[in-house]
Amino acid sequence: MTVLEIMKQAEALSPQERKELVKLLVDSLEVVHPSPAQAQEHWGQSLLRLLEELGPIEMANPEIVDPVEWVREQRRQDAERLRPYWDGEK
Repeated sequence: MTVLEIMKQAEALSPQERKELVKLLVDSLEVVHPSPAQAQEHWGQSLLRLLEELGPIEMANPEIVDPVEWVREQRRQDAERLRPYWDGEK
């Protein structure tokens, strides 16, 4: 449908209906469509904001810098803590 065809149809409307049509057309031009960057925050930015809100966390055994050794120590501590259950003492 062309603009001229729409105009011919609009001329058949009453003056009140034309005013309503014009208002709807103008309102449709004033709608602000946010860009994708504005519409949705990047997941990394929201994660960073969440981490900043949480603040610093306390790590278990912060003196162990090697991640493999840190995991081994956590497993050793868990084993000691759970040994009574495994041995049937509790």
